[in-house]
Amino acid sequence: MIKVLLVDDQSLIRQGLKALLELEPDLEIIGEAENGEEAINQSQKLQPNVILMDIRMPIMDGVAATKEIQKRYPEIKILVLTTFDDDEYVKAALENGAMGYLLKDTPSEELAVAIRAVDKGYTQLGPGIVKKLVTQFSSVTATQSPPVPPSLAELTPREKEVLRLIAIGANNREISQQLYISEGTVKNHVTNILNRLNLRDRTQAAIIAHTFLEYLEQNS
Repeated sequence: MIKVLLVDDQSLIRQGLKALLELEPDLEIIGEAENGEEAINQSQKLQPNVILMDIRMPIMDGVAATKEIQKRYPEIKILVLTTFDDDEYVKAALENGAMGYLLKDTPSEELAVAIRAVDKGYTQLGPGIVKKLVTQFSSVTATQSPPVPPSLAELTPREKEVLRLIAIGANNREISQQLYISEGTVKNHVTNILNRLNLRDRTQAAIIAHTFLEYLEQNS
């Protein structure tokens, strides 16, 4: 059972999320908080596995709360769920320890999948968020075409296909549907890709993939 803490300053949002997520047999909503300070206190008291964290809240915002919770309880995974996709919010949340960043219009079934993935240590980003990050990082090397790393060239054709789809923001389910393979197989490919390229998480993989997207399109 994955224990989830809901953090949002709007009670209606919390009630809606609770009603939807409690339909999932493996998710348990163990508490709620309406600002960052309450989130910190509830984290200490309840020790959730995953926190759904809003960004803009009174008293203490979600970025500050994420930073403090990760400092005190690094085992707790934080998934930002907000209406704001502002570049600075995304960057600040991820830099301060958030494992994912989704918008509140994410379908409930996809949100449940994201919670499970974050609980296992996988980074989860909405397609629009991936595009923002890739644009920011790839702009640094936009004036020149860097050589293809040997480790990237050594990936199998199927691993290059998976990496190409990661670059455009596809999640595991979407990749499995496009390549006609199981989600478990996709996860294995992603793990192999991260290990071969010596990357920390899916976000780094997306950045690398976008940088060499033309190569991946031609060689997958």
